[in-house]
Amino acid sequence: MTKSLNEKKWTAVLGRDRSEDGQFVYAVTSTGIFCRPSCPSRRPSRANVQFYRSADSAEKAGFRACLRCLPKSAHANRVEKAVFQARLKLDMCVMENGAKDMDLKSLATAVGVSPYHLQRHFKQIVGMTPKAYLTKKRSTILRSNLRKGGSVLRATYESGFNSPSRAYAAAGRELGMSPSAYRKEGAGVDISYWISRTSFGRVIVGATSVGICAVMIGNSDKELVNELCAEFPKAIITKGSGEKSKVVAAVVRLAAGGPSSRIDLDVGGTPFQWKVWEALRKIPAGETRTYGEVAAAIGKPGAARAVGRACATNRAAVLIPCHRVVRSDGEAGEYRWGAEVKKRLLLHESGK
Repeated sequence: MTKSLNEKKWTAVLGRDRSEDGQFVYAVTSTGIFCRPSCPSRRPSRANVQFYRSADSAEKAGFRACLRCLPKSAHANRVEKAVFQARLKLDMCVMENGAKDMDLKSLATAVGVSPYHLQRHFKQIVGMTPKAYLTKKRSTILRSNLRKGGSVLRATYESGFNSPSRAYAAAGRELGMSPSAYRKEGAGVDISYWISRTSFGRVIVGATSVGICAVMIGNSDKELVNELCAEFPKAIITKGSGEKSKVVAAVVRLAAGGPSSRIDLDVGGTPFQWKVWEALRKIPAGETRTYGEVAAAIGKPGAARAVGRACATNRAAVLIPCHRVVRSDGEAGEYRWGAEVKKRLLLHESGK
């Protein structure tokens, strides 16, 4: 255990890790001097290095303090200790999912330094501001949660973000994409699929352990499987057994114009997309709305084009009935799975 800990300390010394300053000092037997981990001096041979918990213990062992890094400086040690304590408190915020974020002033008061000095020295030692550190830690957990295959909303809250909008803002920087886009690629997710015939073409239904993640329409089974794999390039996709036959049957009944039933979805999506999709699910079968009417229904009267984009990115055909949204002139308009399929769906639902 001690050997492993010492190797971690040696790694910190090699990396001149300022975040470890104040946690230990290292002494060099060939020179008789002890230093901070971040000391800018040339790195000694590992065979000549010993570690001590404090400057006092190194002095008692007969070593002298380095004149470059001043490991006995009371002010420096106090600041480093404050930064270390601030990191611990931020780590606790991450561990306690529902905990309220600590602003800079509250954090500085808790560790006994001014906000200015905490911000300055935290960034100097850790390499980022306290706020960025907290966001990065939560984004790391968000990434892990998304890989486990849970819903985006659940992963967001379990990562400590108190709203989807904050998670999406942070994820653009840390994940390189939105949570739904990251989740969409299906990293580490098991997806089972079933294919069935309907009056308007072949339909593939994909499902995770959370719910239905895709309902797609096509002409052939091969085409549908390829589309599902393209939508989730990092997922583990296998043909499903009969265990979800009831869910698949419900999807097919709904596609055939039957009564709607409660079906769990796992389709990701931004907060805006979900506003649109929820509005679509409220449109009764046999009725239609224009893109402008849907935009007005969600309180965004000027966002007809954005509504159109949300419809185009929907991958759960029929369950999220984007086929019920038409152009302002009454024409069916475009559809992800083809204009003719959209017309057939609308005709079927209208009873014609």
